[in-house]
Amino acid sequence: MAPPSPSIQTFETEDQVAVALAVYILHLSARFIAANGSFSVVLSGGTLIDTLRKLTEPPYVDSIEWSKWLIFFLDERVVPLDHPDSNYKLAYDGFLSKVPIPESNIYPIKERLSPEEAADEYEQRLKDLVANKTLRTSPITGFAKFDLMLVGMGPEGHVASLFCWHFQRFEKKKWVTFITDSPKPPPERITFTFPLINSASEIAMVVTGEDAADAVKVALGPHASYGYPLPVQKVSPEGGLTWFLDKPATSELE
Repeated sequence: MAPPSPSIQTFETEDQVAVALAVYILHLSARFIAANGSFSVVLSGGTLIDTLRKLTEPPYVDSIEWSKWLIFFLDERVVPLDHPDSNYKLAYDGFLSKVPIPESNIYPIKERLSPEEAADEYEQRLKDLVANKTLRTSPITGFAKFDLMLVGMGPEGHVASLFCWHFQRFEKKKWVTFITDSPKPPPERITFTFPLINSASEIAMVVTGEDAADAVKVALGPHASYGYPLPVQKVSPEGGLTWFLDKPATSELE
């Protein structure tokens, strides 16, 4: 069965994107907590964390059952958690420290491991959470099924740490893989694979700024099916895919 068509939401400004994203997340949080007793959320790095800022403000911060949230990381740099390059530190400083999610519900990578060891350890932790029913399982893929993945996109169309020219974008069996040669420093990273990403119930693609416009044109323009697909074009969840775009990011579509 083909996945549903994505919802494309475009706004004049990044601030309007932030408000719309907060409303979207508020509704999904209530829905999944009512259905399952928890809300599993996967965070990305980059500008996405700043775009979550409205959730830390009234009325949203007081309207969410934060104790039921479970936080995971789409990809991570293999550095100490307090390192300036750490996605965990970025998320903690900009979002997690401002909302009352229990520390035990936040799942950063384990420090002082090699990239391969860190990827294997994180994958095993996810499998353990599936085994004890903390996370649900996709009946289609058998992979963990997260409620919401919040995904950003690089200016050349990469998502997570799955880059155009890396074979890891074709991984079919692993849940979490690693790279040692990221084109952007730091070079060592772990990342969710596309089968795990696409097992999600909902994915929000949050893309703002003019530097993303060329990749947005390739991914969403009239010639999107031409040529070699960008990694972002492989994002196709079992549930809903919603793009949140500001006007600069769509400037090449007009």
